[in-house]
Amino acid sequence: MKINGVHYRTVWMEKTVVKMINQAVLPHFFRIEEFKTHQETARAITDMIVRGAGAIGATAGYGMAQVVLEAPDTSAFLDAVAAGAQTLTRTRPTAQNLFYAIDRVSVAAKAARTVPEARASAVQAAEQIAEEDLSSCASIGCHGASLLKDGARVLTHCNAGWLAFVDWGSALAPVYTAVREGKRVFVYADETRPWNQGSRLTSFELGNEGVSHAIVTDNASGFLMQRGQVDIVIVGADRIAANGDVANKIGTYEKAVVAHELGIPFYVAAPTSTIDRNCPNGDAIPIEERAEDEVLYCRGLLDSGEFGRVRLAPPGARACNLAFDVTPARYITGIITQKGVFAPGEILQAVS
Repeated sequence: MKINGVHYRTVWMEKTVVKMINQAVLPHFFRIEEFKTHQETARAITDMIVRGAGAIGATAGYGMAQVVLEAPDTSAFLDAVAAGAQTLTRTRPTAQNLFYAIDRVSVAAKAARTVPEARASAVQAAEQIAEEDLSSCASIGCHGASLLKDGARVLTHCNAGWLAFVDWGSALAPVYTAVREGKRVFVYADETRPWNQGSRLTSFELGNEGVSHAIVTDNASGFLMQRGQVDIVIVGADRIAANGDVANKIGTYEKAVVAHELGIPFYVAAPTSTIDRNCPNGDAIPIEERAEDEVLYCRGLLDSGEFGRVRLAPPGARACNLAFDVTPARYITGIITQKGVFAPGEILQAVS
């Protein structure tokens, strides 16, 4: 990820402080925020200062390392570690990478013989999660780029690029890799209400990478596909069930149904850390419902130059704000992982 010619990761840790790009104010302001305690880091996840499957996972791993670093060097150490893990677990219920990271760092800490060893092991495990996320996404880019022909027109939903992971991304990694290989690629980026991750973040990324693209309203994608203007759909995932059903940002399901009806390839891109082998199918995936105000209001840059929000709905109106939906495996052409492209029903082979 390069912004103004400078390479950044989405999230990283310096000593005991977690640092990250504030995604809530992009693309209007570029800010690096610092979070000194695991409670602050947990709040950053809940408030979507950081969002995206891999970035949430890496942040949770760093937050769990903070828990271990903050825990007292007494008999209460393990209780403090367990309590901190619960704080982080409650931040977002759908993203599998979050639970994967919390569990992995917790296991590393608990396996240590001494508290100092536990602290070092926790930090090491968190850093490994971040490094593996980056490496996996780079490999996803290589596998996925082979699916894109020169001149490909790609439809994507939400943001599954640099900002959704430590770097590279999942759904956009094949695009970035293909473009760097010299292929011409055009991207239609769904705006993705209510947080507008497509119009704010995907467009921001594609612009920085010099990738040709257009932002489209969420309800325009089906017509674009019907008119023959989309060659392939690639989206990310927040959790993949054992049978290949996929939870992703709300609105993904309808794109998959239309693509299936029209015979357009529909791919999901995700590292294997997003696969929940203990989740039998999509019906077992918990779906997060967020605050009504995210739908009733819209946030952005006002004409005054200030960052703020405006109300869209009538006074007293209520909203249902489901953050994710589930796409059944039968609508998915393939799942692009760092280990290759798998049929949805064979996805457990990627983690065997």
